[in-house]
Amino acid sequence: MAEPIRCLIVDDEIAAHYVLENYIGRVDRLVLAGQCYNALDAINFLHREPVDLLFLDINMPELSGLELLGALNHTPRTILTTAYTEFALQSYDYGVTDYLVKPIPFPRFLKAVDKVLNLSIPLTALPAAPVLTPKPPVDSIVVKVDADWVRVQFDELLYAQSWGNYVKLFLPGRMLLTPLTTSELESRLPADQFIRIHKSYIVALSKIGRLSGNTLHIGETELPVGITFRRELTERLHNS
Repeated sequence: MAEPIRCLIVDDEIAAHYVLENYIGRVDRLVLAGQCYNALDAINFLHREPVDLLFLDINMPELSGLELLGALNHTPRTILTTAYTEFALQSYDYGVTDYLVKPIPFPRFLKAVDKVLNLSIPLTALPAAPVLTPKPPVDSIVVKVDADWVRVQFDELLYAQSWGNYVKLFLPGRMLLTPLTTSELESRLPADQFIRIHKSYIVALSKIGRLSGNTLHIGETELPVGITFRRELTERLHNS
């Protein structure tokens, strides 16, 4: 059996940790060895416990991700995860394996990980291309609500609404407020079950009762449909 690949997440955003931890947990060969919220903590961690793969943000306080790579004598395989595209060319001077732009779709994550798997296996041991074996699909997410962590089942979530730096999650008989952006939440939801209908709204496809013009109905609730999202919505409804 192939050796597991030990991963370290280094990012100052809690939401990014949620997404990457979820993705790592869905690939059998990846093992989450640790999580750090700044580069200095990552350096200390790596001195104590070497890892095989870094998921590394670039813009962080005190020391950037690229500065972290420059400070390491021995650099693990590195996949950069950032909201900015302007560092892409510079980053390859540091020998990174891939450059992912947030929000990161799961298929794009798998493609980057596949590069690491190819690099980690000797050529003589490659009778065929390595196959990623995703674990069974997850059916829920865990979100922070005040001081608690709450598990939300996908089949219970009706829709989500952007609320400043938070997102309101609407479930039957209750609403949860969690510190995520709409894009961050969207990246954590299964694309075959949820769809964005407006810059401020994500809905569960199975909960849609009716679409009338630019108004979508979920039970007694009416939600606006953005012009740029309407075409994909109607196609998804037609094919469902």
